[in-house]
Amino acid sequence: MHDLVRSAALPESGALSTPGNAPVIWPVALRDVCFTVGGKMLIDRMSLQLTPGRRSVIMGPNGAGKSLLLRLTAGLLQPTAGKITFGGQAADDALRRRVAVVFQRPVLLRRSVAGNLNHALATYGVPRRERAGRREELLALGQLEHLAERPARVLSGGEQQRLSMIRALAAKPELLLLDEPTASLDPQATAAIEDLIGQASAAGVKIVLVTHDSGQARRLADDILFLHGGKLAESAPADSFFDNPQSAAAQAYLEGRLLL
Repeated sequence: MHDLVRSAALPESGALSTPGNAPVIWPVALRDVCFTVGGKMLIDRMSLQLTPGRRSVIMGPNGAGKSLLLRLTAGLLQPTAGKITFGGQAADDALRRRVAVVFQRPVLLRRSVAGNLNHALATYGVPRRERAGRREELLALGQLEHLAERPARVLSGGEQQRLSMIRALAAKPELLLLDEPTASLDPQATAAIEDLIGQASAAGVKIVLVTHDSGQARRLADDILFLHGGKLAESAPADSFFDNPQSAAAQAYLEGRLLL
């Protein structure tokens, strides 16, 4: 399965340089980004930089701004103040197309599993003559070949999330944003999603994952971005974060204390 991923469904590891004169995505940088709703500051002057390679996991208590950060980065929301740049320039449609998002609750079309993938491949501009082959590769990647003609919305939760993952990977993204993709799944389904995350990362896709699960973060993270109160309270390599958190908020969170 790994050979299939590297050779077809995803770009090879290290092969993320953009073709021709396409703009460069890296680094993805937030500079003093704010997001306000109804006079309440939900993201407060956040600055950080994402570069390819290491898997970044975003953690923090409920209401810390984790999902908002992903939506702002993906361009689904616009900052109230501050800037988000891709390769030093404001994001345009060409740049945004190289970012894919998977949410906690799958959003699937009223079509078959194959139909959802066909629609994604057409949307991403894959030539018609290549779509059938690519679709079969993606089905194999998600271990969904036997469900190709089944309506997507009658799949189990784990199957729907695997379909969401491979549909996102159909775009061959350079940046994959994952918003608690296993939050409602059983251990077997969680393991399948984590395997897909690992394979995508090994193929060179930058992973940014929001999770509330410390065990999952320990399994998957290279780096931790810890949010509290709409601010980046701590950024550290995963081992350092879990062994010796520097911020009081992170210490309290890891100890299971309530953060007010």
